[in-house]
Amino acid sequence: MTRPALPARTEVAIVGAGPTGLTLAVTLARAGLDFVLLDRQAEGANTSRAAVVHARTLEVLDELDPSGALSAELIGRGVPVTRFRIRDGARVLTAIPFDGLRTAHPYALMVPQYETEAVLLDRLRALGGEVHRPYEVTGLTQDRQGVTLTTATGETLRADRVVGADGMHSVVREAAGIGFTGSSYEESFALADVTMDWAPGPREVSLTFGASGLTVVAPLPGEDGRRYRIVATADRAPAEPELGFVQALLDERAPGQARVTGVLWSSRFHVHHRVADRYRAGRMVLAGDAAHVHSPAGGQGMNTGIQDAHALGRALTNGRLDAYEATRRPVALRVVAFTDRMTRIATTRNPVLRAVRNTALPVLGRVPALRNRLATELAELDYR
Repeated sequence: MTRPALPARTEVAIVGAGPTGLTLAVTLARAGLDFVLLDRQAEGANTSRAAVVHARTLEVLDELDPSGALSAELIGRGVPVTRFRIRDGARVLTAIPFDGLRTAHPYALMVPQYETEAVLLDRLRALGGEVHRPYEVTGLTQDRQGVTLTTATGETLRADRVVGADGMHSVVREAAGIGFTGSSYEESFALADVTMDWAPGPREVSLTFGASGLTVVAPLPGEDGRRYRIVATADRAPAEPELGFVQALLDERAPGQARVTGVLWSSRFHVHHRVADRYRAGRMVLAGDAAHVHSPAGGQGMNTGIQDAHALGRALTNGRLDAYEATRRPVALRVVAFTDRMTRIATTRNPVLRAVRNTALPVLGRVPALRNRLATELAELDYR
């Protein structure tokens, strides 16, 4: 397959065609701004790290397609879940309901990231856009008039502005000289998409506390209703956790609740909590994981990136780029702080703190205002 040739120049070069880059491209295409979207991969990924689309993100999709067809297509590929339960083993500590949220989408949509990317790509193509693949950007040179991008194979592209939507190890952020302040968690995380019999069932997301760590189990779409995403802290997780490892982990943390019958995909990763010191350096701008990374507790990473992209696209369209950082960087700081607190509360190994946590949560969970507040925070509806 012959890759499409790069044009000589563009108004906006977008580096990275994940959910953030695709959303920005759709936003610019709707506004009629010229852009080039590049990605170093020959094709989109068919595995998935992110697996939840929150209510605010679905609202953004409705803004990108006021007919509602874009969000409807994604909803049709996923599993709407209205309840988030927090457990200690099999004991339910509290439940956070989403069905009372003031939104057209009062639920969390469980759907693999590749489906989200496919829906966004279809929308981009319907607007006449495309992804230029594979083009790995290896160098960026900025001057007062614009930025010159150089690829690994020697092509160049001149752009008025460049957006780094190229992830935690962003080439654009590094070229812009922007710091990425924060640190990493000591624990590694195991991630697995599995088929299993799961006692709580496919109508909720379960966050389970335990002395050995944090475990999240969430349903995934599938005809048999037996597909789940598992994310868990694990000190000695293998690079690709297999069935025996996943079963043993669940036996320890949720005894008698799970029978794993197959592993569809698995991985191990380390989690950082970092925010870029700035979102902009001259004509270079950051969005998504290039600007912020954090714990997967709450599933807010991809969602925050999609919302970044929509806000940035509007800022580029209306000429108010300074407002982008002023609006979106405080959101990232808040999300990072929120998910860090969730992770530290969930993973504490101090028996006294665990006892206090397990006593306080059922009491607090009986206060409707607190339940609604937490649901709104998870759904990111405060960031409209």
